[in-house]
Amino acid sequence: MPGTSETPSTTRQVSDVPSPRRLLSSSKVYEGRIWDVVSDSFQLGEDTDALVRDYIDHPGAVAVLPMNVDGEILLLKQYRHPVAMDLWEIPAGLLDVEGEDFVVGAARELAEEADLTAATWNVLVDFFNSPGSSSEAVRIYLARGLSDVPEAERHVRTDEEAEIELHWIPLDDAVQAVLEGRLHNPSAVLGILAAAAAKADGFSSLRPATAPWPAHPSQR
Repeated sequence: MPGTSETPSTTRQVSDVPSPRRLLSSSKVYEGRIWDVVSDSFQLGEDTDALVRDYIDHPGAVAVLPMNVDGEILLLKQYRHPVAMDLWEIPAGLLDVEGEDFVVGAARELAEEADLTAATWNVLVDFFNSPGSSSEAVRIYLARGLSDVPEAERHVRTDEEAEIELHWIPLDDAVQAVLEGRLHNPSAVLGILAAAAAKADGFSSLRPATAPWPAHPSQR
C-alpha cells in the first residue's frame, strides 16, 4: 500500500535547500522594463554535460492578506492583461526598491493599493511563483490591526490600478471560492489557504514579520 514499507520509517522534516551548481556562463538575452531574461549554462555535476536554461531574472515580490477584527479579509479586483481577466487578488508589489526592507515594501503596497496601515504583521507563507521559468520569490504577510490611511495622504492609483475595486469577504467564503475554482491569483490563493490553516491555533504558529527569508535571491 502507498506510504508503507517493510521497516518502520523515521519522521523526516521536509525543507527546500540551496543547491549551487557549477555556472559556466550567464548572459542577458532580453532586457525588459520590469524584468530581464537571462540564459545560463551550467553543470549538474562534475562529469555531466552542460545544460542551458533561459529564465526570467526577477526582483521578487511581497503580498499582504489584510484581516479585520471580524476575521474578514480584503480582496481587490484588478485587470491582468496577459490572461485578459479581472482577477480578485490581495495587495502586492515588486521588491524593486534597492535595499528596502521586505516588511516596509509590504506596508507600502498595503497603503498604495488598499489605503490601509497595519499594526500587526506576520509571515503567512513564502513561495516561488514559477521556479521552472523565473527566479521570482514571493513572501505573503498577514496584516492585522488595520487603520485607514488619511484621505490627504492616499496614493493616486493610475493605469490598471485606477480600476481597483475593494471587497471584504469572510475567510471561509474566500476558501470556498478557491476550492470552487473561482479565484486564480497565486498570492491570493496561497494566502487564503495559509490563513485558513493558521486560524486553527489562533495564528500563534505564524512566523514574525522579521523572520529570515533565505530563499530570496538577495539573501543567497
